[in-house]
Amino acid sequence: MSLLGIDVGTTACKIMALSTTGAILATAQREYDVIRPRPGWAELDSQEVWGKIQDAIREVTARVKGDPVQALCISSMGEAMTPVSADRRILGRCLLGFDTRGAEAIEKLAALDPVVYYERSGNLASGVFGGPKLIWLRDHQPALFEEAYKFLNWAELVAYLLGADPVTDYSLANRSLFLDLRAERWSAETLDYIGMPQDKLPGLAQAGTVIGAVSRQAAAELGLPPGAAIVIGSHDQCSGAVGAGVTRSGMALYGLGTFICITPIYETIPPTERMIRTRLNVEHHALPGRYVSFYYNLTGGALLKWFRDTLAPLEHAAARQAGEDVYDRLLAEMPAGPTDLMVLPHFAPTGPPYYDEEARGLIAGLRLETTRGELIKGLLEGVTYHFRAGLNLMAGAGIGIDEFRVTGGGARSDAWLQIKADILGRPLARPIITEAVALGAAILAGVGGGLFASAEEAIAALVQIDRVFEPDARRSALYDERFARYDRLYPFILDLYPQS
Repeated sequence: MSLLGIDVGTTACKIMALSTTGAILATAQREYDVIRPRPGWAELDSQEVWGKIQDAIREVTARVKGDPVQALCISSMGEAMTPVSADRRILGRCLLGFDTRGAEAIEKLAALDPVVYYERSGNLASGVFGGPKLIWLRDHQPALFEEAYKFLNWAELVAYLLGADPVTDYSLANRSLFLDLRAERWSAETLDYIGMPQDKLPGLAQAGTVIGAVSRQAAAELGLPPGAAIVIGSHDQCSGAVGAGVTRSGMALYGLGTFICITPIYETIPPTERMIRTRLNVEHHALPGRYVSFYYNLTGGALLKWFRDTLAPLEHAAARQAGEDVYDRLLAEMPAGPTDLMVLPHFAPTGPPYYDEEARGLIAGLRLETTRGELIKGLLEGVTYHFRAGLNLMAGAGIGIDEFRVTGGGARSDAWLQIKADILGRPLARPIITEAVALGAAILAGVGGGLFASAEEAIAALVQIDRVFEPDARRSALYDERFARYDRLYPFILDLYPQS
């Protein structure tokens, strides 16, 4: 007997089969490409992605025949909604969050009273959300819009294609801008105002709810048991929090990938005025009675990739030929103590509180004697200073964090995690399984499928901590002094490169 967790991301899907004791039985991954038909457009070929997901499921189920899947759950990126027919056919591509279409709808939503709209939706209108893109489709592809039975995020799309009802959870529904956060229903006020028919949207349910069973056709095609429970998942950040055991106020997920995001958990929504001032959103957690916000950096771990490709291409080639990880080689060059470099890690558009689409980075303090190891460490320090500033921002809204759980590719680096603990002044706990989104989906499958009485029971059984990184008092004091300088970098870069 096993649980299947499915994680559908922007460029890859990951499948994990898990025993009820927490052992990973099989995993598979497939990658796919973002399509850019025109400048500013960003899509996925939903047929192609579904084919890749099917291939990955087949690979996993072939390896767990002795432990048949009893329940499965899907979590996914937000915003990207695919048109489907009533007979479970994909009708077109999905538009990704960073697709720029829908500006007119965003402007119309932004014209609403911000306090009233934030109270209702938990968001300020911006280009990342999926709902305005549906309005663009309504206006520019009316035949497709009319033909579509529903528009589904990837979590409910995969569930629907496997045989479930078209139902999404509250966290993914929030990524449309059309959800009434507190009432946990589609907002008739917003839908009427923007002109979006509610019958084009999926039903709503709490993540972890059974929404159907695997159909005989899907079972035959994919090696799944017919009748296996299909459980609705959540937005990937929320699922990752479940997979890392982030369940209570004061805890936060720290996802370290190409995109870095802190996801704090809380049970009481902070005052609206504070949240608007900090420009943080409010979203349902995957667990009932709890909420999350997102503080992120789109440059994130891509800074290391930039360094590798720009300043260490020969070392990258040599490491690849030797079958080694080039990042292990490069990070081994870092000095033991803090550097004197100041790095503003805004090499890509920023998240809250600036939302700067024309962001520029900065590396200050270079000398002729600066080593490559110091430069690498300076980049990692700069990214972490950004998130320390985020802790102050969230504290101003009333969101406190006393413990982090770290996941993603960057969580494999002991050196980077120690830098983060020292700068943030908080312990960072690394789970044994750092692919937390798929694990979180498997946990929700176990709860919805009745194998566990609660998420807390499932997390106690399936989430184990590998190591806790505690801040070093001496280094933390040195970083306190340097962080006071970091806060002056963003105003300085704006003076050099004013926004248009």
